[in-house]
Amino acid sequence: MSYKGYTHPELLFTPQDLQKRIHDKNIVIIDTRETHEFAVGHIPNAVHWDLYGISLVDTSPAPFAAFMAMFALLLGNRGVTLDKTVVFYENDSGMRAARGYWFTEYFGHKDVHVLDGGLNAYVKAGYETTTACIKPEHVAFKIAPVPHTFISANEMRDALGQKDFVPMDTRSAGEYYGRIVRAARGGAIPGAKHIEYIDNLDQTGAYKSADQLKAMYEPLSVTPDKTIACYCQGGYRSAHTYLALRLLGYPNVRNYIGSWKEWGDRPDLPIETPKES
Repeated sequence: MSYKGYTHPELLFTPQDLQKRIHDKNIVIIDTRETHEFAVGHIPNAVHWDLYGISLVDTSPAPFAAFMAMFALLLGNRGVTLDKTVVFYENDSGMRAARGYWFTEYFGHKDVHVLDGGLNAYVKAGYETTTACIKPEHVAFKIAPVPHTFISANEMRDALGQKDFVPMDTRSAGEYYGRIVRAARGGAIPGAKHIEYIDNLDQTGAYKSADQLKAMYEPLSVTPDKTIACYCQGGYRSAHTYLALRLLGYPNVRNYIGSWKEWGDRPDLPIETPKES
């Protein structure tokens, strides 16, 4: 039996997996928490990158290309190359680490992972943290993008209504039902299914098992035979669900990083206000 029954268990590192390679020169460990948290204590040999707040609200080709070029540069500044193992973490299996995972996978990296349970699980397993910092090696990150892991606003619009296409809303219920408005308009993308991203995690802050995840998504017809386009407010929570579905082996899952901030601000794009049961 694979780790938690996943189709792709290799996408996650356990604390034990990471500890075995903690001094490996061919691994880049990236702490995505806030600076003060990193300073208090972090995993040995980790480099720091708080990627929260670096967002894109226009997924048309030119802005998207410029944004992704910036992200590739920032990854290279942490020593990331296509031939090194990359592990992202935060306090639990959170959206920051998952977002780092999505970006790196989009760039064509085939050896990128999230630490399941995050730093909390690492410490609980008995491993020590440090306050010592290392200077990351700045390298040129030569990328090989994988376009089908991304979807733009216009591609999302054009796919709406197709029977094999499902918009997956990963926001809070308040945002989905339009009670909380964080753009020019509130509501949801028409036809979207809703499961808040935090429901992907168990009580310890690690990803739920494959059976538990399937029990949430399959009854909503969020199934492997469809293209699943995840969105939230800015591409963070959606990356978390993107990874959850990748763990289950879904072959056609995409992250809409413009998400509701772009969609809700564009009056030409359709919205709906789902009815609460």
